[in-house]
Amino acid sequence: MNKVNDFLKNILKENDVVVIGCSGGPDSMALMHILMNFRKNMNLSLICAHVNHKIRVESDKEMEWLQDFCEKNDIIFEGMCINNYGDDNFHNEARNIRYNFFESLVEKYSAKYLMTAHHGDDLIETVLMRIVRGSTLNGYSGFKKVVERENYSIIRPLVFVTKDEILAYDSKNNIDYAIDKSNFSPKYTRNRYRKIVLPFLKKEDKNVHLKFLKYSEMLSKYDEYLEKEAIACLDKICDKDKNIDIEKFKKQGSLIQNKIITNLLKDYYEDDLILISDVHVNLIKNLIYSNRSNSSVYLPNSVVAIKSYSKFYLDVQTDQIDSYEIELVDYANLPNGKNIKVVDSSAVNDNNYCRLCNKDIVLPLRVRTRKSGDRMKVKGLNGSKKVKDIFIDSKIPVNKRDMWPVVVDSTDTVVWIPGLKKSKFDVSKNKKCDIILKYY
Repeated sequence: MNKVNDFLKNILKENDVVVIGCSGGPDSMALMHILMNFRKNMNLSLICAHVNHKIRVESDKEMEWLQDFCEKNDIIFEGMCINNYGDDNFHNEARNIRYNFFESLVEKYSAKYLMTAHHGDDLIETVLMRIVRGSTLNGYSGFKKVVERENYSIIRPLVFVTKDEILAYDSKNNIDYAIDKSNFSPKYTRNRYRKIVLPFLKKEDKNVHLKFLKYSEMLSKYDEYLEKEAIACLDKICDKDKNIDIEKFKKQGSLIQNKIITNLLKDYYEDDLILISDVHVNLIKNLIYSNRSNSSVYLPNSVVAIKSYSKFYLDVQTDQIDSYEIELVDYANLPNGKNIKVVDSSAVNDNNYCRLCNKDIVLPLRVRTRKSGDRMKVKGLNGSKKVKDIFIDSKIPVNKRDMWPVVVDSTDTVVWIPGLKKSKFDVSKNKKCDIILKYY
């Protein structure tokens, strides 16, 4: 823990107020213990910020135990319970609620720092997950050990150490903590990285977490540079309504273009920026560079990227959509809440998957709403069938038919009705194909 202590010595000052995001687990209790030691000589004010997610039966008892610990150790305890979640991604929603709560406490106590117990293993997991999922340059860097906000700083002092080092510190100092059994469940992606990938990396180099920290900090510096360049560029290519001049945009370098798009997305997603990856950035760039004068791409949370002749802009879709047409390159977020994605492989062969050969169709593919007179040559049947009749045979409610996706090629030939029927262009699972589409 020497690096942690040295890091904090260079940051903390006499009488500082620190809010600590504390779950009661081994990591946050170790951080609490370290800060309590600093408090002895620096008169720090410590506020324990605890969020009870109400997911596990043990949560209420752990909250009571932590509150009792704080009372015995002269630490201000602030707790909140999340009793209801929306339909959003659970982990992302819970994170947003936590940080909004933490920020309210920073303001309430005029704290200088918010400290969390993210450690070196967490950074490795985050970086690898972002690489596999796809992200922005900033996203690939994982998280920073110091994040400067307007009136306070978010500090992650344990980023220099591993989980094993934290557990050893807890054991040496007889620190009590709670165990969240969900951290061991293989159903969560992060846990699979933790159990399978991290042990391999640590066998290669026991200090691999420090290598990832260096990688993270290097990417952050590049990202900060690009951020400054993109902001300066935005003033030149963007009008007061944030409409992008497409010709001026095209004159910028690819990295600056990506950063400009990411900056535009920030205004619409704020804390939900985790929903956006490089897939969405590339979708927007493909839209901008397409030969179509008027087109759009639907993004998560009802955000729409719109190309209108020489201008490009983002908007929120508030009115009911009557029709849509989306160019399908790698990924399409559909207005009905579903997605279509190009995947590398699949053993599944139901109607939610479609296998195509580009020699049989004319690219690019598009996803659109049905048109009057649409017909499809259904796989296994002679001749063609009206799309309208396919909806009727599949018992699709009338109010859903107009929004149901229909995949066509550039000649407007229907090649797939996702979730319902495949066309004659679908390739059997045991045969070679170039394109595999997944509807989910």
